[in-house]
Amino acid sequence: MSENLSEKKRIYLQPWPVRIWHWINASGIIVLIITGAQIRFPESIAVLSSYKSAIDIHNVTGLIVSISFSFWFFYYKMVKNTLDKLYIPDEEDLKHGLVRQLLYYCFWYFLGKPSPYHATPDHKFNPMQKSAYLAVMFVLMPLVGLTGILLLNVTPLRILILMWGGIKIIVALHFLLACSLLAFLCTHVYLATLGNYIKPMLIGWEDVEEHEEKHVEAPAAIPGYRPVRHYPEYAEMQHEQRQG
Repeated sequence: MSENLSEKKRIYLQPWPVRIWHWINASGIIVLIITGAQIRFPESIAVLSSYKSAIDIHNVTGLIVSISFSFWFFYYKMVKNTLDKLYIPDEEDLKHGLVRQLLYYCFWYFLGKPSPYHATPDHKFNPMQKSAYLAVMFVLMPLVGLTGILLLNVTPLRILILMWGGIKIIVALHFLLACSLLAFLCTHVYLATLGNYIKPMLIGWEDVEEHEEKHVEAPAAIPGYRPVRHYPEYAEMQHEQRQG
């Protein structure tokens, strides 16, 4: 007869360089959104004292965010060498993990069910996070930065502005990309409240439940996932998906 035991253990999930980068990046994006809104709608939004102040702060903050982005890339690619593993979804993520995590956020969470994904230092992000961060960090952020640089109207870059269709096209594209970034930020903040995500980003450590089962060998689990034997609803769903 088996007996399930559960105890708490602490894992160091977010190293201090990542935490510093995260809060600099988050603060910078919020400032960029506020100043960008005043630049785009000067008659309706007047958070700062003048239009010129909004432009100056926007440009300086954009530079800070660009530097922090470079630090993020260098840290994960060159120091930790985990950029690809952390941010690029694998076959299991795309075939089953996305559906599992989407069902959890839409239904199972509100029924009090546990998340199908358990973060570890080597596998921090669930499949939905991986897909979202891949799009944001490798597509959205670079495009926002590039269009922002073009809007500085640097003389050597004017040829690129003409190639992209002129300054009005760049302005419209930069605005749409910024709106997409704002939508991601709102979603990111909301989903962060659906689990223990904020505390590790503040102190680095996360308290997790460690399940042990006596007299029964644990089957191999997908890296980053809790064994599905603990969650019958997910095991059943996975079986139905494979049958389909």
